[in-house]
Amino acid sequence: MKIELIRVNDAFHFEGSGSSEIKVHVDGSPEIGGHNAGVRPMELLLMGLASCSAIDIVLIMKKQRQEVTDFRIVAEGDRVKEDGTQRSPYRTINLHFILKGKNLDADKVDRAVQLSMEKYCSATAQFESSATITHSVTVETED
Repeated sequence: MKIELIRVNDAFHFEGSGSSEIKVHVDGSPEIGGHNAGVRPMELLLMGLASCSAIDIVLIMKKQRQEVTDFRIVAEGDRVKEDGTQRSPYRTINLHFILKGKNLDADKVDRAVQLSMEKYCSATAQFESSATITHSVTVETED
């Protein structure tokens, strides 16, 4: 896997792309001189974790013939604030999965989430040694 990151301005705005050639914009906060022209790098890590799991879950739900009409993930991470260095990695991350669909089987949804988090999601595996990852699930049924 290979990505390219190119500086866009004389501050902290960067444009990244990978094999898909789709552009992703990253920027620093205004407090350090950024211009809100992209997501923050640490937000991007949470987005990567959530999207990795989301793809797994959609694939599993399709195999189970479960029709998901709406799917959202709220990811929250708490970072180390004072450890004597400038680094502040995530120590805890919670993913809240919210799936909606007609006749969704809550047990199948729970199983799909569990499989993603424990077996398939490479991003989860990447974070596991440094952060405690928890998750919760809400299943909403359409009438």
